[in-house]
Amino acid sequence: MEVVFLIFILVLSVFMGFELISKVPATLHTPLMSGANAISGITLVGALVSAGAQQTEIATWLGTAAVAFATINVIGGYLVTDRMLAMFKSKSEAGK
Repeated sequence: MEVVFLIFILVLSVFMGFELISKVPATLHTPLMSGANAISGITLVGALVSAGAQQTEIATWLGTAAVAFATINVIGGYLVTDRMLAMFKSKSEAGK
């Protein structure tokens, strides 16, 4: 019964996330990306704690994978945000 509830929550969150993101105007994508990067930073801290907890070997492996994926997400997010912000700079600011 608990598994059915968790699957229901997963499906509901996927649907709600898709509906919310599809309604965001293009001018708000950069600020939202910055907020998502901050959340990914928090995820990275949690992944580091999980990887270093030394509970079981599988938990350490999953924590290490979570650290790798969260790091890729944070770095990629900041690169995308930087590139998007560069599009809004004037030509005279870009040459500095």
